[in-house]
Amino acid sequence: MEVISIDVSGKFAHFRKFYANNTALSYFIPPRTTIMGMLASLQGKKRDSYYNEMTADKIRIGVRILSPVKKTFHRVNLLSIKTVNDFRGKSGRTQIPFEVISGIDPVKDFVKYRIYVAHHKAGERQFKSLKNVLNSKKFTYNFTFGTANFSAFVDAVNLLNATEIDAPTTILKLHSAICSERLQEIKLDSENKLLIEEEQLPAEFVDDNNRELSKIFRVVYATNNNPIPVILKGSYFELSGLEQPENIVFIE
Repeated sequence: MEVISIDVSGKFAHFRKFYANNTALSYFIPPRTTIMGMLASLQGKKRDSYYNEMTADKIRIGVRILSPVKKTFHRVNLLSIKTVNDFRGKSGRTQIPFEVISGIDPVKDFVKYRIYVAHHKAGERQFKSLKNVLNSKKFTYNFTFGTANFSAFVDAVNLLNATEIDAPTTILKLHSAICSERLQEIKLDSENKLLIEEEQLPAEFVDDNNRELSKIFRVVYATNNNPIPVILKGSYFELSGLEQPENIVFIE
C-alpha cells in the first residue's frame, strides 16, 4: 500500500477543542478533521466542500509528533462585542485566555508533525489528486496550525511503502497516535521517558456544509516524540523508505 508522509512545522499551534466555548483549550495534535482541512487547503478546495471526500472509508489519516511540545496559556486582547456597534471598539477590549502549543524552548524549537495519508479503494481518485499536488509543490494555500496567524510549512514529502502486519502478542513500538480501543496495554517502565496524552478528538462531520460531528475518537499519543511500547489489537503498518522504519496505525 502507498502512504504519503508529510512533515510540517511551525512556531506555534492551536487546535481548539470542540467542546471548549468559554476558554480556548487546545489539543496537542491536529485532529483528523483539522488535517482534512489542511489537505484540502493545499488543493484549493472550497470551505466545507470536502468532508464527504475525506471520510475514513475513503482517505486514511494518521499523525505523529516529531519534536517535543508543551502547552502554555496566554491572554489575547480582543474586542469586547456585545452589540453591533462594538465592532468599532465602542465597548473597549477584553482579555481572553488562549492555549498555545510550542516547542520546549519557543525561541529555538519548532512544532513538528508527520502526517500520514493513504486510501481505501473508494478514495483512490482523491488520493491521486493530493499526490499530484504534493509532487508539483504548487499549493493553492499554505498550511496553518489551527489559526490563520500560526503559519506552517511543508518540510518534506515522501511516498512510502506500507506493509500491513498482524499485531504480535508481545510489545510493539508504535510511532503514531492510536485510538484507545485498539490498545490492550501500554508497557511503561522506568527506562521509557514518555509523556502520554489521551483525548477525545473529532474525526468526521455529518455531511458537507455542516460542521456537526458524526464521529469522535479517543486517541492516545506521546507528546515527546518517542515511540509508545504497546500491546496492540488487530494489525498495524510498517513503513519503509524513511531513515528508520516506523510502525503506525491510522485514526479510524
